[in-house]
Amino acid sequence: MSRTVPVAAPAPGLLRAHATLLVLTLINLLNYLDRYVISGMLPLVQAEFGRTDAQMGVLSSSFLVVYALASPATGVLGDRLPRKWFVGGGVLVWSAATIWSGFAGSFEELLLARALIGIGEAGYAAVAPGMISDLYDVRRRGRMLSLFYAALPVGSALGFTLGGAIGQHHGWRSAFLVAGLPGILLGLLALAMREPPRGAADEVRHGDERPAVGAILRTLAGTRSYLVNTAGYTAATFAMGGLAAWWPTFLFRERGVPLDRAGFLFGATLVVAGFLGTLAGGWLGDRIHARHKGGYFLASGIGLLLATPAGLVAVLGASPPLYWAATFLALFFLFFNTGPLNAAICNVVPAQMRASAIAINVLVIHMLGDALSPWLIGKVSDLSDLGTGIVFNCGAIALAGAILVGGANVLRRDMEAIAAGRSPAAR
Repeated sequence: MSRTVPVAAPAPGLLRAHATLLVLTLINLLNYLDRYVISGMLPLVQAEFGRTDAQMGVLSSSFLVVYALASPATGVLGDRLPRKWFVGGGVLVWSAATIWSGFAGSFEELLLARALIGIGEAGYAAVAPGMISDLYDVRRRGRMLSLFYAALPVGSALGFTLGGAIGQHHGWRSAFLVAGLPGILLGLLALAMREPPRGAADEVRHGDERPAVGAILRTLAGTRSYLVNTAGYTAATFAMGGLAAWWPTFLFRERGVPLDRAGFLFGATLVVAGFLGTLAGGWLGDRIHARHKGGYFLASGIGLLLATPAGLVAVLGASPPLYWAATFLALFFLFFNTGPLNAAICNVVPAQMRASAIAINVLVIHMLGDALSPWLIGKVSDLSDLGTGIVFNCGAIALAGAILVGGANVLRRDMEAIAAGRSPAAR
């Protein structure tokens, strides 16, 4: 790795930065809409194809397996090629796969179409956080990434709502068509973007050479906060993916809420609680980070620990006012982690490795996280009931919080090493 040299590298123009952030955020919204539209109408798809809960869990997570496996390749290429190709091309691919899902003639064909969505998302997700980090300096990077990740609850909520409403009244195939079409326009818009130079907003500029894959892996393996981040993020992703896949079905099956109403109510709760929680987590992370360099882990971990009891009340509470209030609090605190954890990765990894670092993180958190949890919850449901599966899922929330709070000093030491001009991987 080349010697680091302090430079006065101004960020790109603020107006252009905000415009690029807006395009990337709209794409991220569509990303999660296409991902979770199936969750809002899962019982309709299940009724047509006659599959078990465990098999429907596989359908929900099939794209995540492909997404995770494809991410390391797109990450390495994203550190070497123009990133807007991966953003625009990725949107076009996953939107086409979403439209294809609406024409699937069998469960196996639908499974293949959903899996191909992962290829498009792998290209986009690996490079977008690094592009945003090149637009904004470290003092406000957490907040800006939180704005980007605020699209997660909004897009997911739109997916649940659209899937439930359109699926109930016009058939689940129509919902896939409506979800997929806007991506064609956004993909073409992304291909026309001007992307920022790598490392443009960093206080310390690294060399311009592209590191070899072996050097990237050694750096990431030696950066302890990256490992802690990935471990905590994996447990959190396991929990969030399980809830996203099964919560509308739980409301429909266990609480007797009509499917379209379950999707709408859960979507409305998610969009408000998730949006506010994401922004609050980014703000809190930046505030704590200014005083304690492990602040991004502390904000994320505290939120997850607070989400655990709220999640248990949400699934065990019998009164609608009680379980809806608990659902709101659980979602609010769950979403504290998205901006801070990605900001922490971008802060401890050189700009020339960020797409690779995000991609490897994506591989681990999804293969061991939400690629497994929908199937596992479905399996527990087949053996017992869906409520038991979701209670099991709450344990992963507590584990994620404990890992991140316990690892805050690891992040602090890595940030201090960077401030001193040293690589955290070398300490």
